[in-house]
Amino acid sequence: MGVLPPGTLLQLMYLDERLRTMPPGRFIEIGPGSGELTSRLLRAGWTGMVFDLSDETIARLRQRFAPEIASGRLRIMAGDFLQTIAPAEAAARADLVISCMVMEHLDDAAESGFMVQAAKHLKKGGRLIGLVPASPGHWGIEDEIAGHQRRYNRAALAALCSKTGWGLQHIAGLTYPLSNLLLPVSNFLVRRSEARKLPLSALEKTKLSGHRHVPFKTHFPLFLKIILNEITLLPLHWLQKACANADGALVLYFEATEQS
Repeated sequence: MGVLPPGTLLQLMYLDERLRTMPPGRFIEIGPGSGELTSRLLRAGWTGMVFDLSDETIARLRQRFAPEIASGRLRIMAGDFLQTIAPAEAAARADLVISCMVMEHLDDAAESGFMVQAAKHLKKGGRLIGLVPASPGHWGIEDEIAGHQRRYNRAALAALCSKTGWGLQHIAGLTYPLSNLLLPVSNFLVRRSEARKLPLSALEKTKLSGHRHVPFKTHFPLFLKIILNEITLLPLHWLQKACANADGALVLYFEATEQS
């Protein structure tokens, strides 16, 4: 793929570290967007399936991952994960359910339904991983344009896990302080490029959120890969880990397991 935004790279670098602590198995990913997270899972030896509501996103994913689909390592599912029926046999279920920037699009009932549905699709001892926008005080134009229902904090995630039968095992704030420093510029770029989306319905905004095009926000000239790569961002990755407990982090990463 092309040049990834620095915040996305930092999130993926953190996920890569966490995946190295887990034996590869079968995954289900909800809302894969352009497939960056999917690619990391496949690279780490996982196999599985992804769900998305957007026909355009599905078409792009099928093109990007044609070899993995042909080999049987990946299935691309067009539809609503919340409406799927979990396998009756435990052995056919997944070891991991994962989503990145999905849960914030769901209303309160669907958010709880997502957690319950994830548990039904997991083997005993399986894991749920989520990345969500954080710090409600930083609500802004991007949340409005992307069709978000909320931004999270640690207490809200813990309460959601508790009421739906999950135990929160790990949580970390990501992209701090880089994303916070860049937020005013980000808001300006989003407003300039995407303000036309504001009148759309929440569902339309959600479908479009998987393939946004905001110059110097979601898309960068190829030559910038010289500075926007995992080697040059390594010091910022170390910094985000050192600041993992910062209340103002704009992204929260969490892992949960079903309570017995």
